[in-house]
Amino acid sequence: MRGCLESRELVIDVPGRSGGAALTLAVAPGQVWGVLGPNGAGKTTLLHTLAGLRAPRSGEIRLDGRSLTAWRRRDVARRLGLVFQENHDGFPATVRETALIGRHPWLSPWQMEGGEDLRLAEAALARLGVGHLADRLVGTLSGGERQRVAIATVLAQAPGVWLADEPTNHLDLRHQTAVMALLAEQARAGSAVMMCLHDLNLAARWCDHLLLLYPDGEACWGPRDAMLVPAALERLYGQRLATAWVEGAPVFVPAG
Repeated sequence: MRGCLESRELVIDVPGRSGGAALTLAVAPGQVWGVLGPNGAGKTTLLHTLAGLRAPRSGEIRLDGRSLTAWRRRDVARRLGLVFQENHDGFPATVRETALIGRHPWLSPWQMEGGEDLRLAEAALARLGVGHLADRLVGTLSGGERQRVAIATVLAQAPGVWLADEPTNHLDLRHQTAVMALLAEQARAGSAVMMCLHDLNLAARWCDHLLLLYPDGEACWGPRDAMLVPAALERLYGQRLATAWVEGAPVFVPAG
């Protein structure tokens, strides 16, 4: 099945932590998973492990029904896209050139980007509201603009699985909403989406499944409504919460 990412008895390797829950779950096409947990719980480590950038302590990851290690890296990149929490420029490049990197998995070695690649890259930039910056060097952009360029680059890549580490990082309220709507749109179009979030309320509004990562390595996961239990969330963050309802959805705020 294209666009399906599975973990089987997966234990991520978090430095300084001896154990951890074994994760057996599937992120299926059409689903939006949110990964929640305090700093140091292993959210970024999990996403990097699922993307094949870090080795797990044990267990297996399967992409489209096949072990992740059995795929060539180019084939993984055609199926799986990763939005990093922070983006560092390796060399000076324009916004357009950066977005075109998303098309590289679809090109043969040494093949130059063609007209269709350019069209897809520019459409992705326009979709994220940064098309007018196409000729600017990425290094001259604000943090929020750079984040939207990074998401546009993965959009141009057209993966079946999206892994996004704090995709709303550096974004103002309007652009946070636009990015979350884009990721939900990708799921409706048949992609599988998993994202790490610090904002509990964004997860409650936009995700249909949640994975809670506790600092001691414990984890629980399932449909959103089953996971949005105040007692479990308070233990997750070590913070009392008050719950309100706005337009039929729960909103959580610190209490006390």
